[in-house]
Amino acid sequence: MSKLLEVTGLCAFYGNTQALFGIDFSLEQGKVTAILGANGAGKTTTLRSLCQTTRTSGSVKLDGQELVGKSTERIVRMGVAQVPDGRGTFTGLTTEENLRLGAITRRDKAEVALDLERMYERFPRLKERRNQQAGTLSGGEQQMLAISRALMLRPKLLLLDEPSFGLAPLIVVEIYRILRQINETDGVSMLLVEQNAAIALELAHDAYLLETGRVAVSGPSEMIKGDETIRRSYLGY
Repeated sequence: MSKLLEVTGLCAFYGNTQALFGIDFSLEQGKVTAILGANGAGKTTTLRSLCQTTRTSGSVKLDGQELVGKSTERIVRMGVAQVPDGRGTFTGLTTEENLRLGAITRRDKAEVALDLERMYERFPRLKERRNQQAGTLSGGEQQMLAISRALMLRPKLLLLDEPSFGLAPLIVVEIYRILRQINETDGVSMLLVEQNAAIALELAHDAYLLETGRVAVSGPSEMIKGDETIRRSYLGY
């Protein structure tokens, strides 16, 4: 299996404060990789670094092409889509307007229309609310919208930042069921940042545990799930 994403010696900074200290990780084509850790470990900063929305050094290669130094817009056009923490929907726009924004860089209008219908098939609740303002949707519906909007890009790599945050347990299970389907059926590669380690490890093939901006543990998800010392020391369950 070829590597879609290769990160080497990644450092990140907020002003004079360093948040990541030379982390290395990779993601195989068609796989799901989880980045886990406590608050402040550097999980969200890692995603921001990949999108170049914070000052970074080191190397981030997508399909062999360097991302460090490129504009965020260029990185999106290269096929990186993000579902941000807090969902990031445009609350004053309708559900459908949000979805169409996800495809704003595309020029294949007929295919965009087909993808829009696919999103409605996958998320029937969004179809029911296609003309409803996004700000009036429930938290779970807004998360579904954020995921669908990112998929409208037809990304090579989908970045997900805390998709379970603030959602009821049954909605979290539904969201993760759909993410698994997207990965297995459509082959979308995913980099998942999550504090809910148990459910993230069920979805991911591999995982990296961050501690104060450094990789503390890495390996296949099954290995990490089965290691009681790792779970108790780093994952809290």
